[in-house]
Amino acid sequence: MRLVSAPFYADVALSVYVKVRALAARPEGCQARSATIASYLGLSVASAERGMTQLTRPGPDGVVELWSNRRTLPGGKGESALRTVRPMTRTETFVWLPVAASEDLTPRQLRAFAVIAFAEQMGIALTEGELAGHLRHHSGKRAGQPITAAAAGEVVDGLEAARWVTVQRRAGAQGRHRFIAHDIAPTDAVRLGELVGNTVPKGGQECPQEPVGGAVEGLGSSLVGEGSGPLVGEGSLAYKESPKTDSPDDERALISPAVGEVPVVNAAGAVENLADTEARSETGGRVALRAGEISQPSSKPNSEKRSSKGGGSSRSSHAGPQLAMSPEIYAVLEPVHVLLEQVTSSFVARKIAREVGRQLREGTAPGRLQHRLTARLAKVMISDIRDPGRWLLGVALPRWGCGYQDCEAGIIWRTGAACELCAETVQDRRAARQIEQRLEQGLCPRHGTRPGSSGRCFDCELDAAIRRPARVPAPREPEGPQRGTCGGCGCVIFLTGRAVDTGLCKLCREEADTLTVATPAAPATPLVPGTCSGRDGEVPCTRRALPTRSVCLTHRSQELAWEVA
Repeated sequence: MRLVSAPFYADVALSVYVKVRALAARPEGCQARSATIASYLGLSVASAERGMTQLTRPGPDGVVELWSNRRTLPGGKGESALRTVRPMTRTETFVWLPVAASEDLTPRQLRAFAVIAFAEQMGIALTEGELAGHLRHHSGKRAGQPITAAAAGEVVDGLEAARWVTVQRRAGAQGRHRFIAHDIAPTDAVRLGELVGNTVPKGGQECPQEPVGGAVEGLGSSLVGEGSGPLVGEGSLAYKESPKTDSPDDERALISPAVGEVPVVNAAGAVENLADTEARSETGGRVALRAGEISQPSSKPNSEKRSSKGGGSSRSSHAGPQLAMSPEIYAVLEPVHVLLEQVTSSFVARKIAREVGRQLREGTAPGRLQHRLTARLAKVMISDIRDPGRWLLGVALPRWGCGYQDCEAGIIWRTGAACELCAETVQDRRAARQIEQRLEQGLCPRHGTRPGSSGRCFDCELDAAIRRPARVPAPREPEGPQRGTCGGCGCVIFLTGRAVDTGLCKLCREEADTLTVATPAAPATPLVPGTCSGRDGEVPCTRRALPTRSVCLTHRSQELAWEVA
């Protein structure tokens, strides 16, 4: 509702938002181009891009409704942007809108439809003047100002002509019009008949709501200054609400069965025999849930009913369609027929039929729904149910379980096995309750033991000690002179005296001195630098010499053996 009520968003922004949000609900997200979205909405590409631009920019409150991520292939070729919408918070007001409405209605009509749907869900008696306050001019000298009530009436006429809204003239409190928003435009009579369960008169002609008191024929809505009533022949509007619709002494009189109903065309296939329904409707004004299931009739025939004003002419009863459920929906509700008979409100009965039809369309099997109703009715006493309609809508029909559609109150419907997600949820809730109980008792929330003076229990301190890394002592430098490695034998020596200059231990220095005295002549230069100067018999040695010697390790060991001998 932030997009609907905020004056700084254009009407086209709402249409684009509804379509993009619907496309973003798919697994691959919204990848449609601007031209594709514009073709879906029946708008120009410039209008669709203008709406998306307005949604991607921060509003006056700094909120961005639409995010568009550009994508490019490795070769440099661009792809359509991936568009996502802002996730809503739990405290925001919202209204569900059918995506088909954004394609059938103009942007201004869609905004008005959203206001009407929200007011209907919240139980607000909406007037054309209040509706005009949500529809504003977005260009020209009057940009930012709301439109007139007469212009809002023309928008309502367009919604009624498009069959997305039904207007009941003077049917609300204090003579207001009553607006009823539909979940789907009633173009398909069979589908809508299954949804709300209406019948139609002979010939398949639509039976609109009859005007009250001789309203001007063809006049869609009131003009400015006339409130919500028609123009001519209606006198002054009501200034005090009267809850009774018949004579004061008739306490059992019911409202006309056509009030609150949606006109349907060619819906004979969704109900029972049309001739039987018409025959029963001629017997008296009754609110029928189904053929044979009637509510309490009025205590007086139509000929004895009189107007609330003395001397007025008698008012004829409405001869339009009565509320009826399709055989499929009525069969599903068989376990709770005893409660369904006690529902006297046609509005509540219609909501029950809509809820059953919605679940059947979403794939819920009729047997599964019957099992749910039977199981939940068996857990209560019928005498304890004070409001049957409210119990059916709030307790019997809703599905209990996790987000998995096949989960039925923690049991997988197809296999009969326990749902793992529900089991994890139960465990998490049990653990949360256990933690709360331990905190209330002053115990450790993790181990359930009494904490010590440090504020932590013994087990927590032990776990902390285990997780704490062990302290490794730093290596200690040995005392004394600096140490090094002998270049001849590789042993560790003190770098003092001649060892500092030669880098050799005492034995290696003595050997070097002995070799120098014994062989004063310089050895022959090897052919290859770093190659042993010794010979293996008559063949020169090809092994690598030691770093400080001119012979390899083999010949060096032979020299040492010769010296020792």
